This record gives sequence, C-alpha cells and structure tokens, in this order.
Amino acid sequence: MSIVDAIDRAKSEGRTVLTEIESKQILEEAGIPTTTARLARTADEAVKAAKEFGYPVVLKIVSPDVTHKSDVGGVQLGLNSPEAVTAAYQEITQALKRQQPDARIEGVAVQKMARPGMEVIIGMSKDQQFGPVLMFGLGGILVEVLKDVAFRIVPLEPRDARQMIREIKGFPALQGFRGQEPADLEALEKLILMVSAFVEAHPEIEELDLNPVFAYKDGALAVDARIVLG
Repeated sequence: MSIVDAIDRAKSEGRTVLTEIESKQILEEAGIPTTTARLARTADEAVKAAKEFGYPVVLKIVSPDVTHKSDVGGVQLGLNSPEAVTAAYQEITQALKRQQPDARIEGVAVQKMARPGMEVIIGMSKDQQFGPVLMFGLGGILVEVLKDVAFRIVPLEPRDARQMIREIKGFPALQGFRGQEPADLEALEKLILMVSAFVEAHPEIEELDLNPVFAYKDGALAVDARIVLG
C-alpha cells in the first residue's frame, strides 16, 4: 500500500490515524524493517494467517477508536496453535466491546512474534516553530516512566543519529548490561536516518511512533507502528 492510497482511504473514512497494518505497509515500502501484519476480520481468517506466518504469532485489535491497544486488552502474545488464536480473537474483540461499546472493530492484526530484544522508541512530532522533530529513547512503557529521550530537528545527518543514541541516560543498557547482548548501534543509527528521510519526504505526516523497536545485536525491527496524518 502506498502512502497516497492510505491517505485517500483514511480521508474517505474520516480518519487521521492510520491502522497499524496501513502504517507498517507504508514503512515497509520505504525500506524500514517492521513485522509484517495482516488484517483478519474473523477468527478463521486469523487462524489462516497464523498458519501462513508460522507459530508463534501475535494478535492485536484493529480499531480506529483505540490508541493504546494494551490498555483495552487488545494484545495477545505467543500464540502457538489454531485453538489459541481462535480463543485470543474472541477475547480481544470481547474485551474491547466491554470497555468501549461504541468502538469500531475492523478485526485483528496477525503477525509473526518477533524474538525479544532491547526496546527503544523512534518517533516524530511536528513543532509549530521547528517543524518535524525526531525522538529517540528507551521504548515500551519506559519512555512514559523515565522520559529518557533525545530530540533532533529533521532532516538529520549521520552525526545527529549517532549523538542521539549516545546522549540518553540509558545508553549503557544498549552497550550490554549484566550479561545482556549489546545492541547493533549502527543498525539503530541507520533506522533513525531512514525515519528522518521518510518523514521529510512526507510532510502530510503529523506524528509517527515506532514503539517498541527491538534492538538486536544484529539489526533492529519495529514491532509496532502508528502514523497520524495532518
């Protein structure tokens, strides 16, 4: 899916927030590594997608009315069988109906479960004075708790990406901590620069969040993505 197609579809439906599936398809087109996600509108479709991806898989709710999927019970991890996928589909959709009865449910996103890694975040938001500003920091819930992040104005140069990674307080964790493998810093720098180039090329994007990005010793992978249009 091209970004033009995604924008046209969102506008026709009165949305400014792209789904995770739309966001990932656009990012993949730009060469940004993500976990491919497929929409399943029924439990049977979810089982079929899971078999094609190979177990274990992850299911996530797809709804234009939900921003934080985990907060509404909209994520199920490590599903290893058709029975587990079927049960998870029902649990996810029912949980959202209980918590937000008026929420629109498009289905669930099915994706291969990624191997765990150090969680970081790469994001972009628009500043009224400076325009698009890129953010890097430790990811997952840590970004909300610690607020340990670095910022740079787009477009970034290679030295900017290098400095952003090294100036956060959590940088020692990326170097390897208490037996944990060090992150591939070059892969993170490359990913930051790719996101910078992507948002620079698409001024219609108001916000972008890759959270978490799993940082490995041999690469980096965005496992969740969110794009907001202006």
